[in-house]
Amino acid sequence: MGHSAPKIVNPEGIAEEIGALLGSMLIETIDHADELTFVVARDDLANAMVALRDMAHYQQLMEIAGVDYPERPDRFEVAYHLLSVTRNHRVRVKVSTDEDTPVPTVTHLWPVAGWLEREVFDMYGVIFDGNTDLRRILTDYGFKSHPQRKDFPLTGYVELRYSEEDKRVVYEPVKLAQDFRSFDFMSPWEGAQYVLPGDEKAAAPAAPAPAPAAAPAPKATESKADTGAGDAANKKAEEKSADAPAKPAAETDEGKGAAKPEGKA
Repeated sequence: MGHSAPKIVNPEGIAEEIGALLGSMLIETIDHADELTFVVARDDLANAMVALRDMAHYQQLMEIAGVDYPERPDRFEVAYHLLSVTRNHRVRVKVSTDEDTPVPTVTHLWPVAGWLEREVFDMYGVIFDGNTDLRRILTDYGFKSHPQRKDFPLTGYVELRYSEEDKRVVYEPVKLAQDFRSFDFMSPWEGAQYVLPGDEKAAAPAAPAPAPAAAPAPKATESKADTGAGDAANKKAEEKSADAPAKPAAETDEGKGAAKPEGKA
């Protein structure tokens, strides 16, 4: 199976060569994605590393990594990555162990393994037999459990803060604020079916003002003389006051102009 990265060319017959070199120490050879992995017996790890360094010319230890498989009896895998400067090639060596069984150290072969083994111990709790300085290296003093284990909670067990009162860093049980940990994933334009935080502070909308009373509809009459108030009002309206102007005849000159009061020139 190919790899998405630039192709790594394995030397011709290298898997068979290393397999014959390791002999009974070798449990399985895995050739995947142009990478060679050799699974060796845990108790034979140091001897296998000596053979790879001195006889197969993998001179440098580049990395030690841990992997956790909780469903396995030997839940931890420890992977060693070796580099051959003369071959320009890398291989991986793996061993398996559980929480209580130690893995032989390789600090006597590569001094840099001291720090790398401490990282695996800190993150996974794997014990390395023969490492004289096996202490935590990435977590704080007094840290509980090992954070890279699959059963370790994401929030941890304790949280630390600087106490201004005590003038030091203090440890406290983890306290999670639950106010913003419930999500309904509703679209913004659909609107939430509950009061959002802060909405209760908004002023309630004022009640709408009552509509003004409609003006009474004017009464319709059939003629100008009809006041619409009844016969008595109509008769009263027909009476003229004493100083009411007389209506001139239309054929006179006065009829062409403005009406004049009676008795006046």
